[in-house]
Amino acid sequence: MNTAQAREFDALRARMVEEVEATYADTRAETGLAAMSPQVRAALGKVERHRLVPGAERAWAYRNHPLPIGHGQTISQPYIVALSADLLAPQPGHVVLEIGTGSGYQAAILAEIVKQVYTIEIVPELARTAETRLRDLGYRNIEVRIGDGYAGWPERAPFDGIVVTAAAPSVPQALVDQLKPGGRLVIPVGERWEIQQLLLITKKADGTTERRNVLPVRFVPLVPKQ
Repeated sequence: MNTAQAREFDALRARMVEEVEATYADTRAETGLAAMSPQVRAALGKVERHRLVPGAERAWAYRNHPLPIGHGQTISQPYIVALSADLLAPQPGHVVLEIGTGSGYQAAILAEIVKQVYTIEIVPELARTAETRLRDLGYRNIEVRIGDGYAGWPERAPFDGIVVTAAAPSVPQALVDQLKPGGRLVIPVGERWEIQQLLLITKKADGTTERRNVLPVRFVPLVPKQ
């Protein structure tokens, strides 16, 4: 990529950040968040989304909407990626699990903030592509695994936060079990082709949970292992 192209992508990314910020303001009444946190805004302004999408989609990489990445999957709208990260309240020492690696974009955003990201993808081709692209971008604090997201990653648990990037019909208990006390789970819940609800689930010290409906959303379904 030449210098002019790099500058163009930088400008498009900066514009995308402002569009995401405007969407935060528009959805403030529902989410309770009027603006991105400084760390999420910085990550959104740094991660090169155009390097994490198929070549045919690069021209649209910095538009604030989802894009197809193959195998019936999508890269989420940047606003939803930012919101999901903010809902986790990520901190530099945190260890986070992502269910649904997809393109690797959500993992990259989180990896800019937290200590370690573990991410699971059920489609082998997507997992391998994301792993290669993330490595090429220099991320050494992201580990990709091919597997069933419904089961989580018990060998790496417990987690400070878990983010799910596809909709489940109900909250998988395995994911709740793998949260630390005080940990947060962000997950879209609902049936395919219907309006779903983005949930924030917080695990209390006694193991019980608090649940909050954040926003109506539409996600691809979370696919179980056959």
